[in-house]
Amino acid sequence: MKPALLPLFAAALLAACATPPAPDTPPPAAAGDWQPLGLPGKKATVYRWTEKDGRVALEASADHSASLWRKRLQPSMLNVGEVSFSWWAQNLIPGANVSEIDHEDAIARVIFGFGGDVDKLPLKTRMKFELAQALTGEQPPYATLMYVWDSQLPVGTVVINPRSDRIRKIVVDSGPAGLHRWRDHKRDLAADFRLAFGEEPGPLVTMAVMTDSDNNGASARTWYGAVEVSKPAAVNGGAAGAVTPRAAAPGP
Repeated sequence: MKPALLPLFAAALLAACATPPAPDTPPPAAAGDWQPLGLPGKKATVYRWTEKDGRVALEASADHSASLWRKRLQPSMLNVGEVSFSWWAQNLIPGANVSEIDHEDAIARVIFGFGGDVDKLPLKTRMKFELAQALTGEQPPYATLMYVWDSQLPVGTVVINPRSDRIRKIVVDSGPAGLHRWRDHKRDLAADFRLAFGEEPGPLVTMAVMTDSDNNGASARTWYGAVEVSKPAAVNGGAAGAVTPRAAAPGP
């Protein structure tokens, strides 16, 4: 792998890549909860707590940038059921396409990192994980599932990340039709994991949101509502295990 591609690969394993936040990223709203997370070699998207159309929201402003707002689950969630999330997007990124390596930006992503037995993965994949860990200080999740808003791919498209097959994406919004209003989604997270990876999900270890515009040299602005994950109904009635950004009070 060429040296110039090393930061790009580490950034692709985004649910676990950790570098110190860039100077223009606000501090986390609550220590140990949701926090800004930089990517190697990337200008940071700016995240801040605010309100949008009457909802508490996390505003993401991307300007030729890419970074996450992430929460590490401690302890991890051993069983996952339904996930609900919402987003409000201001504009599309012309030419963006999450299936193309040179145009892989998205105005909205909700990201889930799952644990698993990394030793069972092919040697080439394990070597890439080791490289990412050397660059970022953390081992990537065994598998990462993203829900994305793409500029052109049809809703329902499942995309294998062009840089790592351990990252897969499901398109849940597409094109301009849903812009300038809240889009609310409910998904069966375990079923979607099986659809994307063809195996059962391991424990949920991280969750994040991300708006990025670096590959297309553009700007984007998106607001995120609460992200809530429930355990399966058979486990506890489906109510416990909810995790939401609202656990942290809005900050400046």
